[in-house]
Amino acid sequence: MIDLKLAQKQPEILARALADRHSPLDVNDFTRLDERRRAILAEVETLKNTRNRASAKVAELKRQGEDTSSMYAELAVLSDRIKQLDVEAAQAREAVENWLYSVPNIPSPTTPVGADESENVEIRKWGAPGEFDFEPREHGQLGLDLGGFDFERASRLTGSRFVVEKGWAARLDRALINFFLDRHTRNEGYIEVSPPYMVNRATMTGTGQLPKFEEDLFRIAEWDYFLIPTAEVPLTNLHSGDVLPEESLPLAYCAATPCFRSEAGNAGKDTRGIIRMHQFNKVEMVRFSHPDDSYNQLELMVSQAAGLLEELNLPYRVISLCTGDLGFGATKTYDLEVWLPAQKNYREISSCSNCGDFQARRANIRFRPKGGKPAFLHTLNGSGLPTGRAMAAILENGQQKDGSIVLPTALRPYMDGLEVIEPAGKG
Repeated sequence: MIDLKLAQKQPEILARALADRHSPLDVNDFTRLDERRRAILAEVETLKNTRNRASAKVAELKRQGEDTSSMYAELAVLSDRIKQLDVEAAQAREAVENWLYSVPNIPSPTTPVGADESENVEIRKWGAPGEFDFEPREHGQLGLDLGGFDFERASRLTGSRFVVEKGWAARLDRALINFFLDRHTRNEGYIEVSPPYMVNRATMTGTGQLPKFEEDLFRIAEWDYFLIPTAEVPLTNLHSGDVLPEESLPLAYCAATPCFRSEAGNAGKDTRGIIRMHQFNKVEMVRFSHPDDSYNQLELMVSQAAGLLEELNLPYRVISLCTGDLGFGATKTYDLEVWLPAQKNYREISSCSNCGDFQARRANIRFRPKGGKPAFLHTLNGSGLPTGRAMAAILENGQQKDGSIVLPTALRPYMDGLEVIEPAGKG
């Protein structure tokens, strides 16, 4: 959530940010709502002062033995009006809050201005895409041919956009989780967390999924709980309502969880393979930072996600998202895109974002500067990494002409020394 005072006192900054984001929201709507709220509050305050003076006058007259019946009637009318205005004030406050909840974060000055993903800016590349003396096949078909993916049975069990992983595929998924977690906890100082996979409405609101993106979530109707779309949600909300000591920052958590997404806005996209599923596993990184250091923390997080891809020897590039492609809660985002030979293109595998104090305001997460008053800290999140997309990249980049898959050296200890996934019947 953006700062209410900024919207009130510097609406031109908010208007510019909304224009850069190509948002349909109009700051003038906020101004009208807030002016109505303040006008009602002012009237309520005036009437309450009037009632207090009148009540004091009635008490004085009663002590003098005067007839105050007419004044009691006037006070009753005044009290009824105040009650009505109190209801209107609550409604006006809710209208202002709802508008603020619908406002995306203000982009960083270093975020490129652009209309959509076509205007994202490439920052750097790592690794050269491999050359094949055959036409590389897409990962979904490779997984089917090698007996690791079963989309048909998954469809019978649940529906489309699910997969059953068997044998080497299930093992590889687990190996990737352990590899990612080990690197984060042993090398990068992250604290591993095993959070709930269901959260309540307040938790989803804290990180910005609600109220705006409810259609993208899976809701447990009887409980009003939601399946998490990413571990960012419970990890960030671990400190909801807390005031952290300044010396504890930066604080870093990671978690491996399943993620559940309806993909309501992506109908028809990536229907083949395991790139866009309703359920997938992901290791998530979340950092809590001092405001003065959060952009350094963002660069660090990007380097940590990139380091995983480099250890897996997967070519990638880093993209700075433009304002028109920026996520709702982010002020600056880098996407890491991994090379997929069958698509002859780079595809997103990690998104690392600085959310500034946007989520901290919603979830009331603060820190206490030495000798100062509590202030909102900054939150950051990043994929580190999703196992499905990592597996897709490993299959496509490691495929051989005979249909086998050469596994990255860094993963082999997690696969009991297995170097190559062989087609059925070979060897």
